[in-house]
Amino acid sequence: MHHALTPPSSPAQVRQAREQLNNTGTVSAELIGPVLARSWQRSAEAGLLPNGRTPGAPHASARQLARALEQHHELVAHARPAMELLHEQTRDTDSLVILADADGMVLHTLGDAEFLQRAERVALRPGANWHERWRGTNAIGTALAEGTALVVHGGEHYLERNGFLTCAAAPIHDPGGKILGVLDLSGDHRGYHRHTLGLVRSAARMIEHRLFDTRHGQGLRLRLHRQPEGIATLTESLLALSEDGWVIGANDSALKLLGLRWSDVGSIRVDQLLALPPGALRQSQPHPQAVTDRQGQTLWMRLELGRQSITVSPPATPRAPLSALASGQASRAFGAPGATVPPAVAAAFQHQAPPVTRPEPADPLAALDTGDPTLRNALERARRVLDKPIALLLHGESGVGKEIFARAVHGSGPRKAGPLVAVNCAALPESLIEAELFGYRPGAFTGASRDGAPGRIREADGGTLFLDEIGDMPLAMQGRLLRVLQERQVLPLGGGKPVPVDIQLICATHRNLRDEMQAGRFREDLYYRLNGLTLVLPPLRERHDLPALIDRLLDDIAPERSGQLQLTPELLERFAAYRWPGNLRQLANALRTACALMETHEWRIDWAHLPDDLADDLRAVRLPNRRHPGSTPSDDPCDLRRVEQETTRRVVAEAGGNLSEAARRLGISRNTLYRKLREL
Repeated sequence: MHHALTPPSSPAQVRQAREQLNNTGTVSAELIGPVLARSWQRSAEAGLLPNGRTPGAPHASARQLARALEQHHELVAHARPAMELLHEQTRDTDSLVILADADGMVLHTLGDAEFLQRAERVALRPGANWHERWRGTNAIGTALAEGTALVVHGGEHYLERNGFLTCAAAPIHDPGGKILGVLDLSGDHRGYHRHTLGLVRSAARMIEHRLFDTRHGQGLRLRLHRQPEGIATLTESLLALSEDGWVIGANDSALKLLGLRWSDVGSIRVDQLLALPPGALRQSQPHPQAVTDRQGQTLWMRLELGRQSITVSPPATPRAPLSALASGQASRAFGAPGATVPPAVAAAFQHQAPPVTRPEPADPLAALDTGDPTLRNALERARRVLDKPIALLLHGESGVGKEIFARAVHGSGPRKAGPLVAVNCAALPESLIEAELFGYRPGAFTGASRDGAPGRIREADGGTLFLDEIGDMPLAMQGRLLRVLQERQVLPLGGGKPVPVDIQLICATHRNLRDEMQAGRFREDLYYRLNGLTLVLPPLRERHDLPALIDRLLDDIAPERSGQLQLTPELLERFAAYRWPGNLRQLANALRTACALMETHEWRIDWAHLPDDLADDLRAVRLPNRRHPGSTPSDDPCDLRRVEQETTRRVVAEAGGNLSEAARRLGISRNTLYRKLREL
């Protein structure tokens, strides 16, 4: 295991190291280097045998792989161009370009056809997991374990069956330092080249550049290099800055250039790193400017301001001045002549942040995007078929917002001026669903209306028909629906001429329709007619945008107090740890109840505003890394301090580096937030 210009261990050294490991249970770093020695030791402790198979190694099913690709859509989308370039550079060299996630699961591969067959014999294919625990020392798993780029060549692989490979891998970091995955180039060990790792590292750097621009394209970005010509090249260093000058994102080149660690991101200011002239962060620079770092070396920089997505504006509703509140002269604000303001209320107003004015979304689909990558991928894919005659099939647990998603698709597409007709197939009695959907002529059956009824499908003509819980539709009705979709016309009950219809179809279900087909409860031909594009909506417990989602829901529930309401930090932490079995529906109901129970002068949602059953469930939630077993909040202050620091980092990141917004969400002043960041 080695770096780009260091030769691999000799076969003799590898053999001697194996003998030592077999005889003593340990291996000397002098023989094969410290990184390889640590990896072999971990592999042995995992119970792997060098000449054995890989019993129990997980391999994702097609559905699990599809879900993983959905979850890692951003990474895969940015990695593919770099993978294609790397493949072009190494074509016809018996090699394979591989992208794996942070758990070691292979997501995507590109390679030469002949080598692909050899690679698949050792499960080097999408869905396979190459974590060290399952595959021993290998470039993907060991790069993840060590957090560094490296090569594993031939016999350096812990499992002898992988000895025909030579593999170079580099981890891919997001701008905050989190490892998102690994880029790997694997080939026949006889084709080893010393510069392979350099190619892989350059491709990984390309991916990190694209991720950086995506994450921080709306804010302040500082591009740095030792030469002015190096700005805007692959070798440049990148810093993302908050509006107040805090470093909130970086790439690996910037860390090395400025002598930083990933842990410094979010806790250091740019003026601690560079001698910037006054006002340097207020206007963009079209040309590189010279600047001095803290060691006195001259660097070249170019500042890009980007576009701020969140702005702070004055309160939307009249409110008494804070000075009046503090002096008890704000009686009119509470509607009681001569009344005095309780000190606790005055203190609450003094710490209240002004409301945040958010930009109007471009359309209903954009309004649903609050930052979760899995949901964003579903939104983007839906947008691509808005103007195409492709049926959508929404899959997700009960309460995840399938109807909301369907309404957003309708409201964002070319049919938005037409009707949206929603039918819950599970809520209609089997005896009525046929008449409800297809309509009927006068006197078609006992109890029928004298005037007949057009049916829900005809009501959706020119617009969108949303069939919720399609998996619960009776089998007999499935055949009739299939005929409507094939012939684009409806025959009402009681006979008559077929009526042409023009509809966009969106269906939703919480059931696995493939399982339903195998059980004989769902028609296979209908499934493939409905399944033009399947979109999986994530359950709330798996989403990564909870604070932004709560803000959006509160704005919808209480528009008159838009941007003013928020949860206490403790409650937000409990919300994030809770599993939310009712998903969005449960969360929205809880927030609606909380808003109803709040007094007019209150702006922070706390325990007293929650339904009793939810409060009990939240108090029973076990928070991660909250405290050591057996300790209490009073006897474990270090652990609570760590929780506070983790919460601060998370909220700053979720606010996109906007410290004013982060302070508002935390319920503290900006000065307090500055102090906390300095203490991290």
